Order: sequence, then C-alpha cells, then structure tokens
Amino acid sequence: MSELAKRVLVGVPAAALFIWLIWLGGPAFQIAILAILLLTVWEVHRMMQQTGFSDFFPISLIFVLLVWNPDFIPQWLNLSIAGAAALLTVIAVISKHSETSIRWLTTLFTGVYPALGFVMLINIRELGAPIEGFWLTMTLMLMIWGNDVFAYFGGKSFGKHKLAPKISPKKTWEGFGFGFFGAAVGFLIAFYASESYPLELGALVPAVLIVSIAGPLGDISASRIKRIAGVKDSSSILPGHGGLFDRFDSMILSAPFVFFYFYFLM
Repeated sequence: MSELAKRVLVGVPAAALFIWLIWLGGPAFQIAILAILLLTVWEVHRMMQQTGFSDFFPISLIFVLLVWNPDFIPQWLNLSIAGAAALLTVIAVISKHSETSIRWLTTLFTGVYPALGFVMLINIRELGAPIEGFWLTMTLMLMIWGNDVFAYFGGKSFGKHKLAPKISPKKTWEGFGFGFFGAAVGFLIAFYASESYPLELGALVPAVLIVSIAGPLGDISASRIKRIAGVKDSSSILPGHGGLFDRFDSMILSAPFVFFYFYFLM
C-alpha cells in the first residue's frame, strides 16, 4: 500500500470523527481535546529527550494544567505560579548557557506551546452561539486541511525551489504559494455550507494570510524539533501520519492568531 493511500485510509475517518466532536462541542469536545493535548505533550517530551534537552516533565504537565485553567484552580494560585514561571524564564534566558536553564526553557515549551494552541481551538468553538462556534472552528480546520492538501500536490507537481532545505527538504516555495489557494477554498466551503455564516466574506483574505503563514511556520518548527531529535515522526499513533503533534502542528500555531482575529470581528 502506498504512503498516500495509507494517509487517506486513516485520515478520512479521523477527520470525520474530529468533525463530529466539533459538532458536539461542550464537554465532549473539551475532553477529547484534552486527551489529544496530553498525548501531544507526551510526544513533544519524548522528542525533547532525544535532543539532549529533556524537560522537567511533571512541571510541563503543571503548565498544561495552568494553560487549561480549570475552575478548581483558584485565580490567585494560577497568577502566582504564572508570575514565578515568568521570573524563572527571565533568569533562564539571562543564564542561557546553564544546562538547568536550557531544561527550564524546554519545560516551558513542552508545557505551554501545545497547550496554548489547543486551548485557543476550544475558545474558537465557544465563540458566539453554538452553531456559530461550530462553523468558525470548521473554518480553521478546513483552511488548514486545504492549505496542507494544495501545498502537497502543488509542491509535488510544480515545486522546484526549496522553502527550508535543511529543515524540511520536501517543502517548496511553489507548494507554499498553492497553500494560500487551499486555505481560501477551505474558508469558502465553510462560508457557503453554512446557512448563516457568522462573518462576512471579506474576512477571507486576512484569515487566509494568517493560516497560510502561521500554519507552515508551525509545521517547519515541528520539523526542526524532529530533525534535532533524529526522528521522522513525533510518534506512530496514526499510521501514515505519524503522531498527533505531526497532525496538529499547523493548528497549534494558527489557532491563537485566528482566535483573536475572529474575536475581534465578532
């Protein structure tokens, strides 16, 4: 079986399940996202161990909890820990040659970077009325998927100029350009599939720019980590796709920017 066929056989049912969870929203969606987030953080932790800059994993999980910000954590405790973390990060940056400092920065990345993206995905789902949140979340995901598909086939058919040859040799500037069209197609599918889309069609251009730039940057950042760790995929949870970090790397970086953009428009 070809790699593409394997990706389709796994990707289509997984996407259908994810869309169903987005439709459900509420606690079901939040619990599913939390489970995906914890597995993603575990994948990042394992890769960081391979880089030689392993994190303090229990502290990374505490950061995940703080970013998730459940109701049972008092606000004063959340702010106190966040303030202490910020102070320690400043110290770590100043003494960046210290092994402990590097481990602290790695801990911060492992616990905060994936968590922020997934939390913002939930925030997008909760924007406006339930049906509006569904279509806004679908817009983000369809744009990411469209960008990925168009970039893949556009780069494979017309790619000649490498985008990041030392980090992700298969990515090309031509594929990057085709990704913009794919993101636009994804936005239009959501716009016209909805009977009452919450945004005007004019929101398309900035949204396409955000996803088509932040998404590939997230992908390249993940590729950089994997290259340093000496691994092809973040894990083997999804046959043909690698790990969850591989599948959600574009979303993790795109979601915060898209949330604030949608929030401003709403």
